[in-house]
Amino acid sequence: MIARPEASVDHIATPLTDARAQLSEAVALLGYPDGLHQMLATPRRELTVAVPLRMDSGESRLYVGHRVQHNFSRGPAKGGLRYAPNVNIDEVRALAMWMTWKCALLDVPYGGAKGGIAIDPREHSKAELERVTRRYTSEILPIIGPERDIPAPDIGTDEQTMAWMMDTYSVASGYTVPGIVTGKPIALGGSLGRASATSRGVTHIALAALRHVGIEPSRSTAAVQGFGKVGADAARFLSEAGVRVAGVSDQYGAVHNAAGLDVEALTDHVRATGSVVGFAGAEPIDGAQLITLKVDLLVPAAVEGVLHESNAGDVRARVIVEGANGPTTPAADAILRERGILVVPDILANAGGVIVSYFEWVQANQAYWWRADEVESRLEERMLNAWQHVLGYAETRGLSLRTAATALAVERVADAHRLRGLYP
Repeated sequence: MIARPEASVDHIATPLTDARAQLSEAVALLGYPDGLHQMLATPRRELTVAVPLRMDSGESRLYVGHRVQHNFSRGPAKGGLRYAPNVNIDEVRALAMWMTWKCALLDVPYGGAKGGIAIDPREHSKAELERVTRRYTSEILPIIGPERDIPAPDIGTDEQTMAWMMDTYSVASGYTVPGIVTGKPIALGGSLGRASATSRGVTHIALAALRHVGIEPSRSTAAVQGFGKVGADAARFLSEAGVRVAGVSDQYGAVHNAAGLDVEALTDHVRATGSVVGFAGAEPIDGAQLITLKVDLLVPAAVEGVLHESNAGDVRARVIVEGANGPTTPAADAILRERGILVVPDILANAGGVIVSYFEWVQANQAYWWRADEVESRLEERMLNAWQHVLGYAETRGLSLRTAATALAVERVADAHRLRGLYP
């Protein structure tokens, strides 16, 4: 008999141990047997590939890439492609699992997947990134496709990466296949609103969560950890909604202005310099300090594990809305809940990206594109309906929002699995 997933995990928290712990809690709550637990905890398919790259200098380097398809009981697999030096198979497994729950929670007809290459894109030219993307795509061609697995951008990748992936897949197919990826350029069949969808979703949930705890957004303050793909637009949308964004950070440092940052000016500064560091409209602070600023709302929007056992006791925000995947460890979760801090989990809070990715896939399959206001109104409706569903489930059962969201999602995936049956 296969050991339960928890039996083999290391005592040191990692994204995978966190994801498995969250699943175990949901399985215990739902009363599922070991066999079903094993199925839900184990990826359906994994592929690790060698990705050789011919550098501009003429030398060759070898990188390692992964694609993990965690579950596809509810539809084709869906998930981002990450370029980062620390990418490893266990991180990709965790992200794929979270993607499964996210799609199920928002009732998007996908399963979860994730991909990554252990490479630092900042160290490579555009031509090198194109070559590595095309080679990686060609290596994983057998398991991706618009009815199998649809990649999207993530950390270190963007709409240009998706354009290269789409072209590589289309050349191999002999015809243009716009539905193979989402997050494409508009000119190649991308959806209006896709680039900022995750940030808009975070903002919709953040405003609802603030009102839920009795704080009027126009009189609230916020800190955004990670002024990148998600955090920058989230800060902008929060500011436009009347929230005073008092601090932001990136991988190089952080800045703070108690009176509120000029987010537009800060964005211009980052565009010009590559970092929030040195912004004239704020004072510099240590990146770790941002987590503990006295604000109403904290949005961790960078990477996994930034809220942990060592700093959760110092958090002074009233509400935490997870813009990143897995930013809060289970130990931190327990501390924050005991302290009465409301944590809106990633599988709900940052689901805007996969919702509009789904819209993009639908539009590509129909060859009919929607107006920006149609995309935005449908996104808002989906996000707020999911918020109300999770909130009601949590309150009637005395659960945290994370446990409620995970249990709802796991139940939907398990129901689909049982209805389909076990083959053979």
